[in-house]
Amino acid sequence: MDEVTSTETSPSPSSNQEVPNDESPLWQYVTRVEKPVGASVKSGGNTYFKCNYCGVIYMGSYSRVKAHLLKIPNKGIKTCPKVTPSHRLEMQRMHDQVENDKLERERRSQIPLPPPPPGRGPIPISPFRRQEGSDSTNPIDGKRRKVTVNSPLEKAFQNNARHDLDSRIARMFYTGGLPFNFARNPYYRSSYAYAATHNILGYVPPGYNALRTTLLQKERAHVERLLKPIKDSWLENGVSIVSDGWSDPQRRPLINIMAVSDGGPVFIKAIDGSGEFKDKHYIAGVLKDAIKEIGHEKVVQVITDNANVMKSAGALIEGEYPKIFWTPCVVHTLNLALKNICAAKNTEKNEVTYDECSWITRIADDASFIRVFIMNHSMRLAMFNEFCPLKLLQVADTRFASVVVMLKRLKLIKRCLQAMAISDQWASYREDDVGKAQKVKDMILSDLWWDKIDYILEFTAPIYDMLRVADTDKPYLHLVYEIWDSMIEKVKATIYRHEGLEDDQYSSFWGVVYDILIDRWTKNCTPLHCLAHSLNPKYYSFEWLSENPKRIPPHRDHEISMERSKCLDRYFEDENELSVVKFEFAKFSGGKFPSPDALTDRWVLQPLVWWQYHGSAFPTLQTLALKLLGQPCSSSCAERNWSTYKFIHSLKRNKMAPARAEDLVYVHSNLRLLSRRNEEYVNTATKMWDIVGDSWNESDINRGAGILENAALTLDEPELEAVVIGNANTSVTTSESEVQSEAIDVDDDEIGV
Repeated sequence: MDEVTSTETSPSPSSNQEVPNDESPLWQYVTRVEKPVGASVKSGGNTYFKCNYCGVIYMGSYSRVKAHLLKIPNKGIKTCPKVTPSHRLEMQRMHDQVENDKLERERRSQIPLPPPPPGRGPIPISPFRRQEGSDSTNPIDGKRRKVTVNSPLEKAFQNNARHDLDSRIARMFYTGGLPFNFARNPYYRSSYAYAATHNILGYVPPGYNALRTTLLQKERAHVERLLKPIKDSWLENGVSIVSDGWSDPQRRPLINIMAVSDGGPVFIKAIDGSGEFKDKHYIAGVLKDAIKEIGHEKVVQVITDNANVMKSAGALIEGEYPKIFWTPCVVHTLNLALKNICAAKNTEKNEVTYDECSWITRIADDASFIRVFIMNHSMRLAMFNEFCPLKLLQVADTRFASVVVMLKRLKLIKRCLQAMAISDQWASYREDDVGKAQKVKDMILSDLWWDKIDYILEFTAPIYDMLRVADTDKPYLHLVYEIWDSMIEKVKATIYRHEGLEDDQYSSFWGVVYDILIDRWTKNCTPLHCLAHSLNPKYYSFEWLSENPKRIPPHRDHEISMERSKCLDRYFEDENELSVVKFEFAKFSGGKFPSPDALTDRWVLQPLVWWQYHGSAFPTLQTLALKLLGQPCSSSCAERNWSTYKFIHSLKRNKMAPARAEDLVYVHSNLRLLSRRNEEYVNTATKMWDIVGDSWNESDINRGAGILENAALTLDEPELEAVVIGNANTSVTTSESEVQSEAIDVDDDEIGV
């Protein structure tokens, strides 16, 4: 029986907070009453009670009182609508206290079972004992009875064992100096899960020698088996060798070599370049070794940054392997374009560019001035933290799109900065740099200054967006040409709209920006880009061509056709094969397909899928298309993570044999890459376990190179960086030496061969 009757009364729970002796503390919030007229006769432990809050009379035991007051659903009684959250919390605490006291008394009253004798294993379980919830037959009276294993005694022992195991694991972290982020490692979690579900009697964890010898060799073989399907696809689908060089805060160089295909990235090796003169011959030698290891017939291109030394090394590789192309990283090229625009140098050769773009540099300098002014003083920083939940970013100059990233964050906190500048705290600020404080306030409250920031972010947005799109290991080689053209058109449209100009009018600022973008594109574009663009069926479809009247199919573009011919000449040295592929391309570009579906599918299907489904009509061209359309366009996937470098140097300090060290780095890197292909990498407790560090769940971390290490891994702004950096305690200022850790891939205008 549920509700009996209702009477309106004001809530009057007892003010007595002592726990009753009957261990049912919530009885004090109801009043026991006599059986109402016409009500059912109570049975068992039931009684009639009236809630002191809602005044409704119910029949039931203490469990119903608890469900009614604590608003526990599906207990056969209505929840009380008049219990406030604060009263509910108070009652919940009282109830929990009684339950905890009850468990503690049970634990103290239990006598621990003696441990099994050494070597005898656990105490044997009776053959009549069954799993919880199963039925068993009593051998004496023949009756079937429900037998439960999880008695209060056993539950207490399990809880104690869990707590003891937690303490032992924590002790391992503390004594070994392991970062707390290691607890998010999926392999750490799965190892304990496996141990918990398998009763391995007498198990002893692997020791020092086993970990560095037999188990390491076994794991290397295991990783090779996992990677075999990817490597087996390289002969048909092609592979790109991607190289990226970085130096740590002590300027010690590391060169990463990876193999990237449509199947995903594979770590090949990491080379410590300490003591080596990194000229074109050294770089070319490193890349040639990787080509030989993979097989030159599988390699489509070698991607590096476009520094002059890399370009010269690429020329040496192309001279030895004519069918392998050196391709500059698109992301690095776009970053250099942004740097030329946003940080123009005042030199004689760059006079025109500096005159048109120096205002951007001044705005960026002002933004840096505001950040330094706030972060370099504890009082000002405390004032900022009071008004703003997000933090100011410390962005290294070597980070991609550093100026844009800084201005984007500044715009996010615009309202917070303005609220701080007009606050009483700021008005009462009196220090030796009051003049600087006034300058900061004037900028923060200046609409004209913020309008300039908006304009910078608006016209650089197409460049920044393309940079983010290309900053991946996904197959984008065949999209670069078209995306770059579209990006230039969008930048022009934004500038002309801001200046109020018609399309045929002249803008001196756009002229400078256009020259920078075209100059960078000229250095970036290769015959391989043009051939991959020509093999994309989408660019011949009516739908794509009709989106913009200026568009023409690739086979009618003179520049693309010339570069495509150069590429085909290198791929097909035999004149007969070259004639065949030219004939097939003519049929493909002219839309002469055996099936009408092939014509409509050019717009519908992904390029690779189209060639797999319809390409059999052009077998030679199909073989080439399947290789080119699965290649990346940037070196961003080459593990820009200084922790890999630190890992290698820890091996050297531990005097690990070179062969073992190579195996360990190989296993370490590829297991991380393989784990990133799992959905759990972005959806579960192991989310981004290998890059985000302890700051993921912590509100206080030390700033320094570790923060920049994480920030350099991605261009996802501001979502990831708000987590990685936003929760950091910015009261500790990063030193210039930590911020200025430079990459090997510096501006190609500043490095020699």
